[in-house]
Amino acid sequence: MTDVEIRVLDDPARAAGELLAEAAAPGANLALSGGSTVGRAYEAAAELRSDWHGVHVWLGDERVVPADHEDSNFRLVRETLLDALAAPPAVHRVRGERPAEEAAALYDAELEGVVFDLALNGIGPDGHTASLFPAAAMLEKDERRAIAAEPGLEPFVPRVTLTRPVFAATATLVYLVTGEAKADAVRRAFAAEPSARTPASLVRGRRTIALLDAAAASQLP
Repeated sequence: MTDVEIRVLDDPARAAGELLAEAAAPGANLALSGGSTVGRAYEAAAELRSDWHGVHVWLGDERVVPADHEDSNFRLVRETLLDALAAPPAVHRVRGERPAEEAAALYDAELEGVVFDLALNGIGPDGHTASLFPAAAMLEKDERRAIAAEPGLEPFVPRVTLTRPVFAATATLVYLVTGEAKADAVRRAFAAEPSARTPASLVRGRRTIALLDAAAASQLP
């Protein structure tokens, strides 16, 4: 676990919100994700810092659905973060209303020259992070910044995801993981040998922080 700062907290979502608010300075590039736990982090970040003028917000991955669809990560970010801000950031949205390959190509081009100051990721029970799923060929893609991805779990819709080299260049990569259902994936991601069967074990930033509750951390040594 030497490559990851493990923090076991009573309220890891609040801690993630604090890191986001701290990073949300003018000129910063932030990559956000989806999921119920990160929604609470976004609410905390908006409460702590309402002026995000000059910040650039991106998505670490997105489902190929319209922006107002219930499965859209952008919709979650809008409802829990953007709508609560007094001064919103510049938002770079994956064009989920277009076919996956086209949406990925557009996002890849938009990402040229972008290096993230912070990325907030989760981990699925299967060990995936962003839309990098176990043993998928996309794990080896290093010539693109964003690629189309097939879903590894519900909802079974195509995805667009950032690639491992983009996360590797990120100044601070934050994993936010809660719940006993994620405990085995957390163990495999942070305490076992890195493996393509657990993509989160392969995805690191220049600095990597794992914010966990006690249940998610219960299988760590």
